Amino acid sequence: MGTTTRAAVLWGYGEDWKIEDVELDDPKANDVLVSIKAAGLCHSDDHAHTGDLPLPVPLIGGHEGAGVVEAVGPDVRDLAPGDHVAVSFIPACGKCRWCSTGRQYLCDSGAKLFDIGMMSDGRVAHHVTRADGSREPVGRYAQAGTFSEKILVNEDSLVKVDPDLPFDVVALTSCGVATGFGSATERAGTVPGDNVVVVGIGGIGINAVQGAKIAGAQRVIAVDPVEMKREQAMAFGATHTYASMEEAAEAVRDMTEGIMAERVILAPGVVHGDMIQPAMDLTAKGGTLVVTGLAPAMESDVQLNLMMLSMSNKEIKGTIFGSQNPRDQIPRLLSMYRQGVLRLDELVTRRYTLDEVNQGYEDMLAGRNIRGVIEF
Repeated sequence: MGTTTRAAVLWGYGEDWKIEDVELDDPKANDVLVSIKAAGLCHSDDHAHTGDLPLPVPLIGGHEGAGVVEAVGPDVRDLAPGDHVAVSFIPACGKCRWCSTGRQYLCDSGAKLFDIGMMSDGRVAHHVTRADGSREPVGRYAQAGTFSEKILVNEDSLVKVDPDLPFDVVALTSCGVATGFGSATERAGTVPGDNVVVVGIGGIGINAVQGAKIAGAQRVIAVDPVEMKREQAMAFGATHTYASMEEAAEAVRDMTEGIMAERVILAPGVVHGDMIQPAMDLTAKGGTLVVTGLAPAMESDVQLNLMMLSMSNKEIKGTIFGSQNPRDQIPRLLSMYRQGVLRLDELVTRRYTLDEVNQGYEDMLAGRNIRGVIEF
């Protein structure tokens, strides 16, 4: 029989998201049908819109999400109708080398994230019927596609959560909160007394600020050209703010007596190669630069003084999902929220309907939002 859902579909790079009726197959083995209640408007989806991340189109956007299980397919053992879930864009099969050694954020199933077919068996289970009656296969961002009233997703991409938690909070925790927080605490390894610089105060950077503060950093320096975001950074734990890395470098040099920052997290909306050296200039000898933001997929040139990299014993690290495991980190962060340690309600600047998805991204790109949320 299948199900029909309204979803925001990208038909071509640079085009607006268009609301379409999408036909979903019934759940088969390892599939779960989820009614989405909230979806975060993450900058990563705009990388698909611009073509910086050249994904196959047409494509249903969205990878941050929270909802309620409607139906499950055969062999789904850990979820049942009525369960509340976070949609994790990082799947965790539990069996591959990476999962079995505690690194679920590197799960081999991630190689299937941008396939058009289902993660379990490769079949195409999402279609749009065109005006001429033809059925067009539709992909989903990160096998999730949360800009949709209902999603058909593999159970490995879902994490069960407590039913009393707000859906918008759960949705944001499924990507931006976890990625930013883990960038500062896990990948950068912030310890009490550190000086931490966070470059880019969006949905990820603001949570890197929170993570650094909670980890005990003595100074958390937030860098962003947008005044509203600098103000929000102070509310979330930053001790100093600056409009540019160059401005911050001079100030950090003065406040640390020339030592600079032990940890730097680079999390602008779009990372470019010419940002690496200025970020390294902020980094202390023996310090760590974590590159969290996404760069255009075809961009490979980086400006970096290799002599100073080695002579100053610095390191540059990449990270996905903050180098944390979704099945552990999502419930952990939600528990911290419940205890009042982590501020999540305040992250949401504006709320939108599905039909307002293009306005949501316009607001994000104009610097009006820390994070926008679609509510269903």
